[in-house]
Amino acid sequence: MYKIGVVGPEKSVEKIIELAHEIEQDMEFIPYIYSMATETKHLVETYNQDVDFWLFSGYIPYKIASQTSVSHDKLAHIFFSDAAIYKGFLEQSYNMGKFIERVSIDIISSPVEIASEGLAEIEKIVREMYLKEFDVAIDPKELFNFHYDLWLKGKIDFAITCYPSVDEELKKMGVPSYWVSPTKTEIYHTVQLFTEKIKTSYYKETQIAAVMLEIKDFDSLKERMKQGYRIQYLELRMKENLLQLCEQIDGSLIEEGNGQYTIFSTRGAIEGQIQFIKEKMYQLSIEMEAKVIAGIGFAQTVFNAELNAHRALRQTKENESIDIVMIQDDGTIIESVGNTEELTYSYRAEDPTILEKLKKGSVSIKNYTRIQALVQKMSWKHFTTKDLATQLQMSERNAQRIVVDLCSVGLAEICGEELQHTRGRPIKIYQLVK
Repeated sequence: MYKIGVVGPEKSVEKIIELAHEIEQDMEFIPYIYSMATETKHLVETYNQDVDFWLFSGYIPYKIASQTSVSHDKLAHIFFSDAAIYKGFLEQSYNMGKFIERVSIDIISSPVEIASEGLAEIEKIVREMYLKEFDVAIDPKELFNFHYDLWLKGKIDFAITCYPSVDEELKKMGVPSYWVSPTKTEIYHTVQLFTEKIKTSYYKETQIAAVMLEIKDFDSLKERMKQGYRIQYLELRMKENLLQLCEQIDGSLIEEGNGQYTIFSTRGAIEGQIQFIKEKMYQLSIEMEAKVIAGIGFAQTVFNAELNAHRALRQTKENESIDIVMIQDDGTIIESVGNTEELTYSYRAEDPTILEKLKKGSVSIKNYTRIQALVQKMSWKHFTTKDLATQLQMSERNAQRIVVDLCSVGLAEICGEELQHTRGRPIKIYQLVK
């Protein structure tokens, strides 16, 4: 059973957990109450080991939690729309027996919260609207003063706030106010999506994983050994280290022969121990006096996981600078896994127009998506063939050929030239065509 920590003010947390129990009975929802949003950081860092995921009552605590070391994949928050503000208008208009014409509103500065279009619509239907945007670091007292000063000056009839503590203080001072909180529909929708995401992550983690390791140039290594027993001793040490790795990832080892080994485990176990796998590979490379490389494959079946691992290992062999390549079940390829040079792309393309152009230009999908991923990762507005060759570990001539082919079918274009310091032709600068 997954444990989900629900963080927020008491009223919000109670409402979220009540609805969450109606949607999902197979997960445990644990309340973590704060009186001030700034307490979120302490709650998350202190109790992160006790829960599997975190659900926040709104964007403010979510933003604070996202600034901690906790993985963003574990965090989610309740979304709310301008409907929450309209609800406040209707309730207060009913209570006052008249339509509210002057109002003050505070709102978190975020593209995922109440849309500016919604506020523009509200501004049309009131005579005076005072708006204060703020970030998560604001002191709630500042928000209270914003509304209360307007009230004392007689400029507003009603205040709308994102902070429950501000709402409580305003009410104590006799100011008609409303705390903007998500509606039941919005809570229900968010919780439903979040629990579905958790279930998906579970199935993803339990996928079958195949790790294929190979001692590169194993035949040459055997030839270098003058004593026949020495290679056997090396293989025994290799197997001992790999069994230690298997123990760490709860896997099973198969010796393929000729310096090749396969370990079967689960995706969650492998992804959680990438650094340990890399350390073992480095240790083995030193002991074997030869480079140890790996290909990792994920899939729903043993056959497909092994097939993806074979493809990944073959790709590792093609590039001297890469130790590990990973191929996921959806066709995503990750090179230099766990390194700062890690590059993610796909060997599949779904756009028929692009597929037709690549076919016409005789460019492989892999090369195109690899370049696309690199340009995005490096935030390049433009690049040279030398840039590509350096980053993708290929010859400049090969990079030049690929880019020229992409230009010929309209997937890339020349956007300028760069003068060389030495004599020679200017270097062409390219950009991908979206």
